[in-house]
Amino acid sequence: MTPDEILKGLYDETMVGNKPAVLALTQAGLDAGILPETMLFEALIPSLEEVGARFERGDWFVPEMLIAGKAMAGALDLLRPLLAQTGVESVGTFLMGTVKGDVHDIGKNLVNIMLEGAGFTVIDLGVQVPPEKFIAGIEEHQPDIVGMSAFLTTTMPMFKANINAIEKAGLRDKVVIMVGGAPVTQEYADVCGADGYAADAATAVRKAKDFVAAKRAG
Repeated sequence: MTPDEILKGLYDETMVGNKPAVLALTQAGLDAGILPETMLFEALIPSLEEVGARFERGDWFVPEMLIAGKAMAGALDLLRPLLAQTGVESVGTFLMGTVKGDVHDIGKNLVNIMLEGAGFTVIDLGVQVPPEKFIAGIEEHQPDIVGMSAFLTTTMPMFKANINAIEKAGLRDKVVIMVGGAPVTQEYADVCGADGYAADAATAVRKAKDFVAAKRAG
């Protein structure tokens, strides 16, 4: 296979979520001397961006996004150590967690995969994350953005509790805070003091990129 064929194959197979083929093509690309960043920026990221665009248009749904994301995650496992060596710059750092009292993580994990696919460094604090763990994560990782997820209406008040705690710790002006989850709305995000809200993973990635670009433009 030529390098062009490998890149086209990576794009196509990521789109349909064929994880074994994506892994095989990634390895074939490395064996053929294609740079890890070339595979990332010319095949994998464009493919996932197209998946996100199809989702936003209503052509595709969450299952298609999940399998495409998982296929890409397999390629990233191979490429990540190599990308670190070549010093490819991260788009930004995103600290993510499902709030205290909530153990749902499918949506959070999908957002993480899409963010990684878009070039973010993602630190996942997991589920049931209390305010003090978010604070410790901000202090340790200095993220650009903190993402909080809630799937239950009963755990949504934790957004406000977390934001208040981050404020008390003197860290509120250092991070952008985004919230999301099935029952969450833009109105609720505004009331609890978040900077951003996303109804789905594709929107979350787009908004995260915009926030980082605005932050760096200063």
